[in-house]
Amino acid sequence: MNNEPIKQSKLKRLIQGVFLLLVMICTWWFQQIGPTSNELKEAITQQRSDVIVEFEATVSRLLRDDNSGSRHQKFIVDFGSYTLLIAHNIDLAPRVPISKGDKVFIRGEYEWNDKGGVVHWTHHDPQNRRVGGWIELNGKKFK
Repeated sequence: MNNEPIKQSKLKRLIQGVFLLLVMICTWWFQQIGPTSNELKEAITQQRSDVIVEFEATVSRLLRDDNSGSRHQKFIVDFGSYTLLIAHNIDLAPRVPISKGDKVFIRGEYEWNDKGGVVHWTHHDPQNRRVGGWIELNGKKFK
């Protein structure tokens, strides 16, 4: 008796199963990573605001804290050919111990302006009305 067709059938089902599993894992992973840096580029070029973004950037300049109203740690980052102001609420989240030249990963809400834009909501939302943001430095998230 020839078992070759049975072996080929089982192999085919195994390959299909592995492929389906990979598709499911990739779909889950892409849902977990959230927005991409391409969305930030599009928001900048299309002059859009109220866009949740995630991106990696380099700290290019440290600014004085904004102490009017809610206190914000402010700094400028380089994102490709763009410069962005980051306004991180230090009444709701810990200060990020950044230095010029640091690489940071940021999740927040982008608002367009003629200087490149500002990213804020880089912290949790205490009223849970929106997805929380964060700033990650050296593997530690400040939110």
